[in-house]
Amino acid sequence: MVRTSLSAALAAVPRVSVAACFAGSMMALALAVSPGCALAQSFPTKPIRVVVPFPPGAGPDQLARLLAAPMQEVLGQPLVVENRAGAQGTIAATEVARANPDGYTLLMGTNTTQAANVGLFKKLAYDPLKDFAYVARLAQSSLILAVRSDFPAASAKEFIAVARARKGELSGGFGSGGAQVSLGLLRSLGGIQFVEVPYKGIPIAVGEVVGGQIAFTFTDFTAGIGQWKAGRLKLLGVTSRNRSPLAPDLPALAEDLPGFEITIWWGMMAPAGTPREIVQRLSDAAIKALNRPEVQQRLAGLSVDPAAMGPDEFTKFVGVEVPRWVKQIREAGILPE
Repeated sequence: MVRTSLSAALAAVPRVSVAACFAGSMMALALAVSPGCALAQSFPTKPIRVVVPFPPGAGPDQLARLLAAPMQEVLGQPLVVENRAGAQGTIAATEVARANPDGYTLLMGTNTTQAANVGLFKKLAYDPLKDFAYVARLAQSSLILAVRSDFPAASAKEFIAVARARKGELSGGFGSGGAQVSLGLLRSLGGIQFVEVPYKGIPIAVGEVVGGQIAFTFTDFTAGIGQWKAGRLKLLGVTSRNRSPLAPDLPALAEDLPGFEITIWWGMMAPAGTPREIVQRLSDAAIKALNRPEVQQRLAGLSVDPAAMGPDEFTKFVGVEVPRWVKQIREAGILPE
């Protein structure tokens, strides 16, 4: 038997340099993280469905359709907008929360679906804070107290006087959580009584005001401005604390009703569990589309403020909004259904 010394055996082992070891480690690390990166780079490979929780013509619907084309240019796949109105947006929100978390089903959510509904319903089929991956907040605006053009009032103060004189006779419609809370604040701060009528969306409530079926409603600019320009609606005041710089001639309701303040917002979200890389890619595409000059110009014409937030900031924002809206709902005297 031939004996080999320890030193000879060690000498026979191939030597590997430190640099080679480092290079190997980096390659192993790259292989470990590459699936997510590769996933984001290949996404999307088919059309993306954007579910809107309100009917055509509502603010979130118009925003989704406005962003669809420029987002397609960035992502290379079309965005298909689908309206699923009803139950204050809970039908659409529940559907998206239960969808496959692959980035191909998104919700154009609002303060109603993601915050107000927590206080408006005794039990939700989804949890706004746990069941969604927040992609990007996109825009914010205010609501407007609107009446038909022949209503005998030209200001919020005159409207309140008419409502008090016709105690309980007027009917007011709402088509979103923000509009419902606005009605509650109008009742409590204005000391008036009226009949509330729910609708599947703000545009439907606006149509009922124009048709004379109800006396008033709270509309967003996007759904109400066309009827106002056509002379069918009279706009009495905005729900934001101060006048909107986009409509400076329109008084704030807080000027006659101190403490009246409602701000609405719209944003995009995916089901919880959607890979972070895909969420970020969608967020980047949405904000890039939002920042295009033609999109900004169109939003300005609708009196809507672009208000972009990325995933982390948007997630924190919603965490603050939920208790704030629940508090407002209680102060407005609205009991959960």
